[in-house]
Order: sequence, then C-alpha cells, then structure tokens
Amino acid sequence: MPIVPTQQVVIPMLKAQRGLVGSCVFGIVLMGTQAYAQVKQDPLLSFQLSGADGAEPYSIGIKILVLLTVLSLAPALLTLLTSFTRLVIVLGLLRQAMGTMHAPPNQVVIGMALFMTMFIMMPVWEEIRVQAINPYIEQHVDEEVAMERALTPIREFMMRQVREKDLTLFVEMAQLQDLDGPNDVPLHVLIPAFVTSELRTAFQIGFLIYVPFLVIDMIVASILMSMGMMLLPPVMISLPFKLVLFVLADGWFLIVGSLMKSFQ
Repeated sequence: MPIVPTQQVVIPMLKAQRGLVGSCVFGIVLMGTQAYAQVKQDPLLSFQLSGADGAEPYSIGIKILVLLTVLSLAPALLTLLTSFTRLVIVLGLLRQAMGTMHAPPNQVVIGMALFMTMFIMMPVWEEIRVQAINPYIEQHVDEEVAMERALTPIREFMMRQVREKDLTLFVEMAQLQDLDGPNDVPLHVLIPAFVTSELRTAFQIGFLIYVPFLVIDMIVASILMSMGMMLLPPVMISLPFKLVLFVLADGWFLIVGSLMKSFQ
C-alpha cells in the first residue's frame, strides 16, 4: 500500500483559547469509556498520513501527541477545574487546627478529597458522557462538536461557583468588552477567576473551623500559666480535649456535609 508523502500532510491549527483545554477535558473522560467501545475483532494500526485524496486528517503520531498532552495536564485539570481545591485545603486546615500533624496522613486526606470530588462532579461527568462522549463514539458528531459539548457542563459548574467580583477582575484585566453573557467568557479568563474564588471560600471555611480549637488552646494555656506550669506545652494538654470535642460534636459529619452543601 503506498504511503502518502509527509510533505502533503495538512495539520489543522487548534484554536488558541479553548482548543487545548477542550481536548484535555474531553480526552480525560473519553479514556475511561473508550476502552469498551471498540468492538473490532482484528484491530489494525495505520500509519497513513493525510493528503489530497481525502484520507483521515490526523496521523497516529498526532493522536499519540494529543494523548500524551492530555495525560500530562490531567493533574492540573483535576485540581483547577473541579471541587478538589476547596476540599483538600479545608481538610488540611482542619488537621492543623486539631494539632494532629500526621493524623489523618496525607494519603487519607488526598484520597478523601478525591472521592468527594468524584461524588460532587459525578453529575457533570455524566452530562459530558451523555452529550459528548457517547455521540462521539457512535460517530454522530465530530471531535470539535464533542469538545464544545464537553466544555459546556464544566463551564456551567465553574460559573455557579465563581464570584462575580473575581470574574469581573479577570475580564477587566483581559480587556474584554463585547461579552453578551456568561457563555461568552473565554476559558483562560474563567479558570483563574474560579480558582481564586475557590481559594477564598476554602480559607473562609478554614477560619471558621480554626476558631473553636483556638479557644480550647487559649483556655488550656491560661490554666497552665495560672498553675505555674510554664514548661509544659499547652498542645499536649489541649489535644485530647480537642479530639473529644470533635468526636462528641460529630465533626466529620458536620464538615463533610457542609462541604457538600457548599457546592449546591
């Protein structure tokens, strides 16, 4: 079989603002469902490049390059485009407020934040699967349309959580004037505004968590000073009281429930 020369390869230019992010978001969700969608009995790896005869527009090398790009950007997308940022910061501040520096360990905190993120983002991912991935696997839409449909639920989720003040800041810094509505905000403006809002909300929740534990530390420190026990660290005495207070108040139930409700 003759191979079309590489000089005749036509590589379409991706859009500057949302092409790369759209490919990454769509590729992450697509990798989980595309494995069982291929039902060919004898798969064939083709290295034919595109040319003037109407062959496929992408070669296998370009597809591998896009896949590697998706895999390299997957941690950043999981951290910045979902609820993971708020969850992991609040859980980390809770551990510091209690004074248990290594309990729960980092693996438990990050794992809990990941599974809570999956629970919160499941409706968004299900909408992406129904509206973008399934039509693309069934070859009802092309890649560009599928990426646009995959970005829509992500954009709606971020728009529900972002503060208007933060979004206005980045819109003004980007000098965007002709915006008819939220759907016209480009992703390179929406994503940093969303992350800024998540950081602010996470530290607000962390401050509210810190206050009761700080009061216990102050009370224990005052009692120790009045007894003349200057050399005894107050943290050693206050830690059991903080643990008892946290358990009696059913702290994990309250914090997890409040975090879940904060995204509704």
